Amino acid sequence: MDPSGMAWKLLITASVLLFSFPADFSRASSTISPGQSLTVNQTIVSEGGTFELGYFTQGSSRKYYIGIWYKKISVRTVVWVANRDEPISDVAASELKISTDGNLVLNQAGTQVWSSNITSPASGSTVAAVLLDTGNFVLVNASDYSSVLWESFDHPTDTWLPGQRLRLSRITGEPQLLVSWKSLEDPSSGLFAEGLDPNGTAQFVLWRNGTKYWSTGLWDGRAFANIPAMQSSRIMNFHYVKDEKENYFTYNFTDTSSISRSFMDVTGQVKVTKWLESSKEWLWVCLMPMNPCLPSSLCGAYGSCSAQTLPFCTCLEGFAPSNSRDWELDNWSGGCRRRTRLQCGNSSSSVNEAKDEFSVISNVKLPRNSEQLEAGSAEECASACLNSCSCTAYSYSNGCFVWQGDLYDVTQLSDTSHSSGADRGVLYLRLAASEFPGARKKKRPTTTKIVLGLAFGSLGLSILVALIICRWRGSPLLGSSDKFEGSLVSFKYKSLSKATNNFSDKLGGGGFGTVFRGTLPDSTAIAVKKLEKLGQGEKQFRAEVSTIGMIQHVNLVPLRGFCCEGSERLLVYDYMPNGSLADLLFRNDGSKVLDWETRYRVAIGIAMGLAYLHEECRDCIIHCDVKPDNILIDAEFSAKVTDFGMAKLVGREFSKVVTTIRGTLGYLAPEWVYGLPITEKADVYSYGMMLLEVVSGRRNTAVSDDGTIAFFPIFAAKMANEDDVVSLLDERLEGNADMDQLRRACRVALWCIQDEQCNRPTMGLVVQILEGLSDVNIPPVPKSFYNLE
Repeated sequence: MDPSGMAWKLLITASVLLFSFPADFSRASSTISPGQSLTVNQTIVSEGGTFELGYFTQGSSRKYYIGIWYKKISVRTVVWVANRDEPISDVAASELKISTDGNLVLNQAGTQVWSSNITSPASGSTVAAVLLDTGNFVLVNASDYSSVLWESFDHPTDTWLPGQRLRLSRITGEPQLLVSWKSLEDPSSGLFAEGLDPNGTAQFVLWRNGTKYWSTGLWDGRAFANIPAMQSSRIMNFHYVKDEKENYFTYNFTDTSSISRSFMDVTGQVKVTKWLESSKEWLWVCLMPMNPCLPSSLCGAYGSCSAQTLPFCTCLEGFAPSNSRDWELDNWSGGCRRRTRLQCGNSSSSVNEAKDEFSVISNVKLPRNSEQLEAGSAEECASACLNSCSCTAYSYSNGCFVWQGDLYDVTQLSDTSHSSGADRGVLYLRLAASEFPGARKKKRPTTTKIVLGLAFGSLGLSILVALIICRWRGSPLLGSSDKFEGSLVSFKYKSLSKATNNFSDKLGGGGFGTVFRGTLPDSTAIAVKKLEKLGQGEKQFRAEVSTIGMIQHVNLVPLRGFCCEGSERLLVYDYMPNGSLADLLFRNDGSKVLDWETRYRVAIGIAMGLAYLHEECRDCIIHCDVKPDNILIDAEFSAKVTDFGMAKLVGREFSKVVTTIRGTLGYLAPEWVYGLPITEKADVYSYGMMLLEVVSGRRNTAVSDDGTIAFFPIFAAKMANEDDVVSLLDERLEGNADMDQLRRACRVALWCIQDEQCNRPTMGLVVQILEGLSDVNIPPVPKSFYNLE
């Protein structure tokens, strides 16, 4: 007999015996006994109170399902669904019970909707259904508790629970699959699936509609090849078994005191999440694959995928979601539709209507299924596309390539993407001429309009003269209704909309909001951040902004003002002409590389700004999102920390905002993962990760198009211990760096990323070390790196 199989049987037996079933099963809240049925508004709860089973609906849907969810958390999170593809409409006429042949069945108005479908069941009078504290729902023989007739763990839906086997039958070659929900409100079988490799290798494969798009890489006994061991070995412990009948994996979480789960998400990523009771939310601690844009047709027709934004899918310019509700629920498969029909092939178009034009989409991974045409120039290529009504886009680089019909798999790339030059390019998307500003056909003015135009023209001239006079007299011209509140300006939304040209010049964005460039009437350049998903009231927002506005330091971006109207919350900063540190470090456009002297000065400036927030403000301010994207560089190449008040503004929800920013996971301290209290030492950890990027000129975590991940700090730790810091320097600098400064920077960075908070220096000490006022020894290799060989 298979020893591992025997262990599994004994585990089930022990769990069942532990519950000490009474002779009358109807008195056990974790049990459905013979003759007993479960109806709407009734549930059973596992003996330890961890899981609950009953009827449920999801979101605004009125369809009912039998499912299992966590009992102890406030947000209902379903881990298993019996009738996922056969919802119940008449819940009052339905019941879950044990049939006369011993099967567990769900009936609606006398018709069977779902069944455990045991081929050789026992008599119904001797069978009981039990919800275990592992989340497993089992049918057992009442006279022999070790005799498990059926279990939900053998029929997973989207969730893989600790202790549950995920199998591959070596007889049939069929793997058990975790299949995503169709949408956040629809638990029916979705497009994405995860299972063991059907070829029998020790790895998991991910499919979309049966097409493979990623794998974990082979299991070597400690980790999967394509998953950083820092994420897998520290969070989950896997156990692999292979025998003549089946291959299977089981796992458990390192932190057994918390509620955690692994599931196939509706977005096509496998997510490992942990429940944080303090903020009443699920925090994701591992994503597989890290690149969410790998699945083919993820965003549907005319959708664009970007790993740098949330949600990942957006519609291309000139298009809108085909089904807005589906997109709100993260089901993007329906794609997008044109807002305006093309002139070509449109029988309702007038002869004089302007021809179609092309929108430029830069830095994208070009879609597949292109057709190459003979064209000697970009103009000829564009003309060839316009002459074919079925042509929807073209690209001209080393030849003319056109796309016919619906466009799929447009991927917006970052500057550091590893896509090859052949895949990366500029896409010209065909749109109706009316989609372009100023392209509308000009109409001949009538006599009345001419008179009114002259009148308003005279008035406009008078206003212009008045404005010039006001400007000459020194008026700030903030806006007729803008006002000063202490040291800050309270802007009207209308003023900021005008200053930013209706928020058209986007500088960047993240989990806290989107930043737009603007210009005040006195020609002052500003950056306006539109905050998203903030729920606090106006009074609270003004109070928090006023507090942030009083914080002044040479290495912090000064807050100029704010706007608080209705649901709109905006912050106004001075514009930094050199952009973010990320822009300067990671760009690959051939522009001038940031020299070592500037980098070191920037590193000290950032440390000084954080030290001020931690140690010199009246209340310690924890940034919670330190990374190169949140460091701005002014005209003199001085570092300015931005977004330093976001955690304060967002309040208790800030963890949700921070952890959903793409890439931030690479900067998060271990205490985030383990749900421990967050102190200023979390910022120190993030600073250390960022300092390694300043030294190397590369992202610490690099994700290739196939999902393979390279983690630079592992290499940095080894080289620093061998005192070979030159190998860590950005190769573009060609060794031009002060070796003492380089050594200090590498050592202090690795001290900052120690696992234990007490082993990390304060930011004040970091400043002293970088300025040469304190010595720094070779740091130990973080314990979390030990298994990364």
